[in-house]
Amino acid sequence: MKTLLHKIFVSNWQRKAVALLLGMIVWLVVNHSLTTTKTINNIAVRVINLPIGKTIEGMQSNGKLSKKLTLTLVGNSKVLEDLHSNDLEIVIDAMDKPEQWTNMISKKNLVSLNPEIDLGSSISRIYPPNFVLRMTNLITEEIPVSITRPIGEAPRGYQFLDVWPYQLTVKVSGPEEVIRRLKLKEQKLTFNLSDISRAQLDTLSIHQNAGQSGVVSFLVPDQWKQIQIPLLSDTPIEIHDTPDQALRIDFVRYSLTPLDSALTVSMFYPPQYSTSLNPLSLQIRPSHLVQEHLGIFTINTPLYAKGTDRLFLQVVKDWIQIVVVAAPKTTNQSLEWSLQFIDSPQLENEYVTTLMSDVSDEHIRSMRPSLREEYLRNRFRSYMNRFELFRSEDKRFNLEALINGEFVDIEEEIETIKAP
Repeated sequence: MKTLLHKIFVSNWQRKAVALLLGMIVWLVVNHSLTTTKTINNIAVRVINLPIGKTIEGMQSNGKLSKKLTLTLVGNSKVLEDLHSNDLEIVIDAMDKPEQWTNMISKKNLVSLNPEIDLGSSISRIYPPNFVLRMTNLITEEIPVSITRPIGEAPRGYQFLDVWPYQLTVKVSGPEEVIRRLKLKEQKLTFNLSDISRAQLDTLSIHQNAGQSGVVSFLVPDQWKQIQIPLLSDTPIEIHDTPDQALRIDFVRYSLTPLDSALTVSMFYPPQYSTSLNPLSLQIRPSHLVQEHLGIFTINTPLYAKGTDRLFLQVVKDWIQIVVVAAPKTTNQSLEWSLQFIDSPQLENEYVTTLMSDVSDEHIRSMRPSLREEYLRNRFRSYMNRFELFRSEDKRFNLEALINGEFVDIEEEIETIKAP
């Protein structure tokens, strides 16, 4: 055995070493001379040397086009085997080009992003697509951004009130045709209430002296004020608001506040049913819930509101009315009813006038008077639009109004809810 191994590895070792070396050289030469064809998709395109004031539709802020190309490459098989789209970039020089031109992609347009790959010696041929580029004016404009109703749930103990302002603008630059289209269509920005914690609102409540109004303003952080516009940028575009128009999400403490006033009840008779249902044929009948005095029907049971401030209740409490709609119903089918605010414009004016001079909230105080008034009017209308009455913490006030002959009998209907 030892003799056999000696014969294989030691005998004539010089000749065997030369043969091994020659074999390795031949293998290297053959391996590097093998060519193959490979198609690579989604190769980025960068345009350089654009004239001042010009751009190309779909160009991002980094000079790349949103459109990507597919190339078929012929070259060294070993290099092409490991070559991917993120290793390459197509660079097109726009210097001295006309407004519109057709590009013929060649090896000089192909740039390696991988320092270990030498495209010049590895790629022998390119089969490119011909594609047309057209320059257009680069303009800068402000486009509208609509702040939509947030999604998610408010922190426990608080109720979402409103977001303000409802609309901002963002300054963008891009192709004239794209910017003109964007100006005609609002971009939308939506926040998630679940991203706000109760601890944050509790801290703001103390700092903003919210104990009197119950309203807590969460100023939207800068990192939230971003929108995606793929036609202009592959990264989010920041929105910059002014101090007196600071984007905020308003919450109100979700606690019971007594109404401290009798609630009037009346009937509404739609004209289309007036021949059969009218004040002469149908009237509210007094009950243990509804009392009548001098022809005025009222509900005197203790009622509470949630999600409003005390000033709002103080202003509106004597101007709220329950209106029952007199419309044909089947047996045991309750009539529709709703809460109505009487002379709401005057109530709104009284509420806003009272708060215009309030300087306890520094965020409101920083607003221009016109914006402050707009903000407070929006708050008042939000209260009206979502106003509900409660009997207790977990029982919403609800009515059942049934036609019984010539009378409408109104009784309370228990509706238990789960507090947020």
